[in-house]
Amino acid sequence: MSSLQNNKYPNKITKAVFPVGGLGTRFLPATKSMPKELMPIIDKPLIQYAVEEALAVGIETLIFVTSASKHAIFDHFDPMPSLKMRFEQQGRMDLVEKVDILSTEVKTVFIPQGEPLGLGHAVLQAQSLISADEMFAVLLADDFIEAPQNPLHALLECAQKTGQTSLSVEQVPSERISSYGIVSPKQWQAGQTEIEAIVEKPPRDEAPSDFGVIGRYVLPARIFDVLKQTPADAKGEIQLTDAIKTLLQREGAHAVQLDGQRFDCGHHEGFVMANLHVAMKDPALRSKISDYLNEQA
Repeated sequence: MSSLQNNKYPNKITKAVFPVGGLGTRFLPATKSMPKELMPIIDKPLIQYAVEEALAVGIETLIFVTSASKHAIFDHFDPMPSLKMRFEQQGRMDLVEKVDILSTEVKTVFIPQGEPLGLGHAVLQAQSLISADEMFAVLLADDFIEAPQNPLHALLECAQKTGQTSLSVEQVPSERISSYGIVSPKQWQAGQTEIEAIVEKPPRDEAPSDFGVIGRYVLPARIFDVLKQTPADAKGEIQLTDAIKTLLQREGAHAVQLDGQRFDCGHHEGFVMANLHVAMKDPALRSKISDYLNEQA
């Protein structure tokens, strides 16, 4: 019997962690005063897309692991009732919808990371808000994803069935393999598989596959004890992949293949392509972009 049918996790997964304390150095000088997670895809910030993705699958508590300089993220999700009232009085309901981002039933928590000491360190800061018997999601806003089905849906479903770590993966170009955590899959079944191993940023010729971990995870609270024992790397950072590797060896883990299109907005190319992708869906913008490109040809 496949382990996908064992060790079911009985509880609803209701919490999501958003590590947003990074420096965003690739986008300096813009990120000197603006968090990279607030950089917009046309008119909506990256972090809002990630939050909406989480809310759509039933997440009820949003945990932002941030830095003292990123108060703008808090401001973005502030309900700002005076602004909402002004638009309502003006009859501008289209603008009301744009500023009324979160339901009052959604709980938001902001935790300072202190120093940006790696993704594992950021996730560890959420421990006090997650009980020992819970599983929780982690979303990296850098990954802008468009898919026919919410990518978190299959990931949460896998975690519920197995009670184990579940990672979103996709096949990455060979020249980019050394930039990802790479998994060694056992046998794919309906887009899911157990993982034999995970390696952080291996050289291309040493990688166990071309399936790279992307910025969507579902983790058990057991990861926190592992993270506390995970040594920092040569850069002084605690890597989440290293902790997942330890947990994998103890109890197993699963990968879920992304069924959709991902843009890595942590890099200039991905950010520009994501904006073009969304812009081309608007008939007016599409026409103007096409005319411009034809003029430049």
